[in-house]
Amino acid sequence: MKSKIHEYEQIIIMSKKYILALLFLPFISCAKSNNTIPEIAYGTQTQITTDQKTIDHKQWNDLLQKHVSNKGNVDYKGFQKDAAALQSYLNVLAKNPPEKSWSKNAVLAYWINTYNAYTVKLILDNYPVKSIKKIDNPWDTAFFTLGNKKYSLGEIEHKILRKMNEPRIHFAINCASFSCPNLANEAYTETALEKQLETAAKSFVNDRTKNTIASDKIEISSIFDWFSGDFKTKGTLIDFLNKYSSIKINKNAKVKYKEYNWNLNE
Repeated sequence: MKSKIHEYEQIIIMSKKYILALLFLPFISCAKSNNTIPEIAYGTQTQITTDQKTIDHKQWNDLLQKHVSNKGNVDYKGFQKDAAALQSYLNVLAKNPPEKSWSKNAVLAYWINTYNAYTVKLILDNYPVKSIKKIDNPWDTAFFTLGNKKYSLGEIEHKILRKMNEPRIHFAINCASFSCPNLANEAYTETALEKQLETAAKSFVNDRTKNTIASDKIEISSIFDWFSGDFKTKGTLIDFLNKYSSIKINKNAKVKYKEYNWNLNE
């Protein structure tokens, strides 16, 4: 009789554990699905230069304000004169890669600014140059170190930024070419990031030099072709475009992609 009672007690205990596991499962699943920052994004640190939780991008902001026009034209000759100031900012990036305590917006801002700043650095190291594509392996060469790890521009774009499930990064990072989304003349920051990404998306989609949009026919940037999957996670490509386009595009509109102009955005 005692063994039977003990057996029933064990069944009740196991049942309670099973019910608790079911109750907590949705929260565990949500935690995993919301973790959109790849481990590589955190890098490794060699030294902390400040006591701040994140870093200040003011140095980069000042350089952008000084050397980038409202239309995204870059004064690389001016940047050359401020090479020391640019290197100072790059040193801050190198010594302070993101930590796990940072918010997703802080991590995104760091990597967007890093990509853009090192793209400018790459152009300056090879200046004068007519196109970034004239440089040997511009996106695949690991030419800079952050923390203890060497990175390439391609690694930042494809293994970090694109893995963070934020398609608007394609309008924020700049490849030093006319057909690229304009290089913003302000640094991306943790607090302003959402507004900045929305502005970048609207600006690019409605820029007639980048995209030609009509209700029944669109001729759009090759970016939407190369990275089409990034823009279709919540619907079709036209669904995505209609979030930002000032002209409503029909779902059956004909789609054509523009030839990319790789000339320097100077």
